[in-house]
Amino acid sequence: MLSRFSLLTVGDAKAVVARSSTANGSQNHLDGVSPLKAIVLTREHKAIYPQERARIQKAGGSVSSNGRLQGRLEVSRAFGDRQFKKVGVVATPDVHSFDLTEREHFIILGCDGLWGVFGPSDAVDFVQKLLKEGLPVTAVSRRLIREAVRERRCRDNCTAIVIVFRKK
Repeated sequence: MLSRFSLLTVGDAKAVVARSSTANGSQNHLDGVSPLKAIVLTREHKAIYPQERARIQKAGGSVSSNGRLQGRLEVSRAFGDRQFKKVGVVATPDVHSFDLTEREHFIILGCDGLWGVFGPSDAVDFVQKLLKEGLPVTAVSRRLIREAVRERRCRDNCTAIVIVFRKK
């Protein structure tokens, strides 16, 4: 049975789904773990992207050569950053919907700090390994952040949520 899953994103967050190549995930790898493919579901809202730049310029804002709105803000959509609302920052989300099948195992939601030190495939492999070890999802999320900050030296804000889909 298919379910519909929808995400609303604003700002510098990105969502990555871990998907197996077969419905039951039976394609085995050397270590006995079925490899999962990382599928990026969303895009960040940055002032450097042409559609975002055009909207900002139409509102009277500018995008500097460093890709920042008014030379300061990297994101073009945000709930906060109130002082930039008059120059084009909006909180209008992108809506991403897809059908959930037996192939989708989990989603990683993270801000730019996480994705600055983890590639999508690397993050999926890291999470899959911890889940296979039997760690609870909350512990997996904490370990993902700890790895990003302590081991990979993330210097930005770093937030992550892991959502695991139950198989019926």
